[in-house]
Amino acid sequence: MQDQIDKIVAAAEESMKKAISHLETELVKIRAGKATPQIVDGIVVDYYGSAVPISQVGNITVMDARTISIQPWEKNMLQPIERAIIAANIGINPQNDGINIRLFLPPLTEERRRELVKKSQGEGENSKVGVRSGRRDAIEAIKKLQKDGLSEDASKDAEASVQQLTDSYIALVEKHLAAKEKEIMSI
Repeated sequence: MQDQIDKIVAAAEESMKKAISHLETELVKIRAGKATPQIVDGIVVDYYGSAVPISQVGNITVMDARTISIQPWEKNMLQPIERAIIAANIGINPQNDGINIRLFLPPLTEERRRELVKKSQGEGENSKVGVRSGRRDAIEAIKKLQKDGLSEDASKDAEASVQQLTDSYIALVEKHLAAKEKEIMSI
């Protein structure tokens, strides 16, 4: 029975790790006033009828703290890239000079910073839901084992270890959110 409990706890931890990983990925996409290539991650371009990530149709570089340059490998991809950036609604208007597409990040206003903090907190809440979902699944599996003959004491111990794991991952989410809020609010 103990090896089954260990598998349940390991599966719960794996689920919680995925929630944290997803949070980290989403927080990188939320810009904090500095230009990073990750701002355009997730934007797909129509490349001859198929949806392709923007990084596969051009070279993305950071020119300075507020400018991203996208140089398409094919000149006829300028318009589709520009349309994809506009459609992605990332809050930046692309500038097409016929060779490159430049994204100029405007300086963040106090109001926009607060919006970005709220967006970060929303992502954090989604991650907490993912962590709690892993806990719920693990506890349901432990209760099922208890019906199959697991002692009540062993069941309570397993549930306590899952709860302790959950608390540590929730604290990690809070730590990530605090760091991101500090990054966004610093001028």
